[in-house]
Amino acid sequence: MALSSPRRSALSDQVIAQLRNQITSGEWPVGSRIPTEPELVEQLGVARNTVREAVRALAHNGLLDIRQGSGTYVLATSELAGVMHRRFAGSDPRHVAEVRSTLESSAARLAAERRTERDVRQLETLLARREEAWASGDAERFVTTDATFHHAVVAASHNDVLTGLYADLGDLLRDWLREDVGEVLRPENHMDHGRLVAAIRAGDGDTAAAEAASYPFMCLRSPAQAGG
Repeated sequence: MALSSPRRSALSDQVIAQLRNQITSGEWPVGSRIPTEPELVEQLGVARNTVREAVRALAHNGLLDIRQGSGTYVLATSELAGVMHRRFAGSDPRHVAEVRSTLESSAARLAAERRTERDVRQLETLLARREEAWASGDAERFVTTDATFHHAVVAASHNDVLTGLYADLGDLLRDWLREDVGEVLRPENHMDHGRLVAAIRAGDGDTAAAEAASYPFMCLRSPAQAGG
């Protein structure tokens, strides 16, 4: 008689779906620690074993990272993002920068051709928040606002496949940016993104693509490029 995989209980599936929704909705951001097992048991009203199974399933899929003695942390926002994170976490930073540059340059060109007035207003709002975050000196706040801005540029391309691929790589890119920026925001590392928004607003695809391609990670720039 052939063996068959045991089916996970409907209750466990429901708990997995609820926890996944907390992650994908942003309620539990990447890098944050989720509630403890006893807290989840109380909040969900289910048995400890059900919670444990759900957390392990999401950890296996790459969304959560279980750290003994520390807690469980959000690693990625989707299963594919988790795979991307595990597959490329140890990659050469230059290769990560090249992929980011390629994707964002293509997206910026399309954004200049397809952007709506709503897209432009959102980019201008996010650009202002990015600058405010930089001025605050809060490195983590800057990383978050910068990542949100770049994702909005890609979304303005109105190419669902490109936007989805960038989103799945987003957690990896955010990790590299966080490491690259460090704990202190240095004036010589500031990069002006105003020209990119202006090019998208004007419908200038060539300039938008060139601007997006000119934003390498800070640690890869030569002194002469600082401040670009």
